[in-house]
Amino acid sequence: MPRLAGDLAGIINHKLDALQPSPIRAFDAKISKIPGIIKLTIGEPDLNTPDHVKAAAIKDIQKNDTHYAPQTGKPEFKQAIANYLQRTRGVSYNPDGEILVTVGATEGAFATMSTLLNTGDKVILPTPLWSPYFKFVQLPGGTPVQVDTSADGFMLTPEKLEAAIEREGKGVKAVVLNYPSNPTGREYSADQLEALAKVIAKHHLYAVTDEIYSELVYGVKHTSIAKFIPERTILISGLSKSHAMTGWRCGYVAGPAEIIKEMAKFHALSVMTVTDNVQAAGTEALNNGDADALAARDIYQKRRDLMVAGLEKMGFKMMKPQGAFYIFPEIPVKYGTDDVKFCEELAEKAKVGLTPGSAFGLGGAGHVRLSYAASTENLQTCLDRIKQFLAKN
Repeated sequence: MPRLAGDLAGIINHKLDALQPSPIRAFDAKISKIPGIIKLTIGEPDLNTPDHVKAAAIKDIQKNDTHYAPQTGKPEFKQAIANYLQRTRGVSYNPDGEILVTVGATEGAFATMSTLLNTGDKVILPTPLWSPYFKFVQLPGGTPVQVDTSADGFMLTPEKLEAAIEREGKGVKAVVLNYPSNPTGREYSADQLEALAKVIAKHHLYAVTDEIYSELVYGVKHTSIAKFIPERTILISGLSKSHAMTGWRCGYVAGPAEIIKEMAKFHALSVMTVTDNVQAAGTEALNNGDADALAARDIYQKRRDLMVAGLEKMGFKMMKPQGAFYIFPEIPVKYGTDDVKFCEELAEKAKVGLTPGSAFGLGGAGHVRLSYAASTENLQTCLDRIKQFLAKN
């Protein structure tokens, strides 16, 4: 096995020095070695990709669609995305120039930041927030500006946004909105988004909106901020959560043609193009799979209700999630804000895996993230184990 030559040691892009492994994945790996543990740590649907979506990919392979696809995406898939966004959000995008097909929403988010940011640029990140966003901003040389939303029901207010922009001064280029939220499950109303849009427009900023969980909302209507400021919005989404397609890596970005054209340069250099049969599956899912997403939503809503009711009976305090498949409760008072210690003890003694809230930035300490994208049987077992753990500790 070759070892790196001594004279090459440390010769890398030193922006990587500041990037630590994902705290979410690191904690998951740490507790995975515990025998018999049930993990509710990763946002991985336990449902399977719908059969008609899989069949579309198989058919595509069988007809030998195995060559390079257009770099920005197949025309039929981009048309399906445009139709879907119009149908579900009432926002209009031209598939020829305003949509980019990406390797999952993750590549879409990284490509967005890599396209927008120069060294020293700042991005407002309402926290708690899915932690890779900090790195997406840092690697191109940007500075993440965390805005703690925990005192406002885990929602960014126009006042907090205005204050952060004024405090940071020049250099703020964008605001990231992820809703329904990972990790809190909170969802913005149309009125809240319109108020935020006015502040964003006033300060000449981009709105980067991550709507990967938009199909999974409970009793509320999802609205995209693109309805209010389409000329400033970069909309990121995909099919991982709505159609249980995490392993397919099927995402997209929509926005003004001028910025999509620049983003396509980064995309072409990093991944060239997205796999043919993945795009065939995505086309089928968006054209004929609305019922699949609704069925998944109903399953997750029942699981949410089960977990919220069970946790509240044990004394946990939380904001009831309005979307996604996460709950973000406060940990027992005896642990203070040491969510890592609580999660470690719960994993070791009760064999239940949760993610420490501090992994999601300011406002997350003293909380845990629980994913209910797991079977009802496993969720009920976890509730029983948590109850027993609290009674003994």
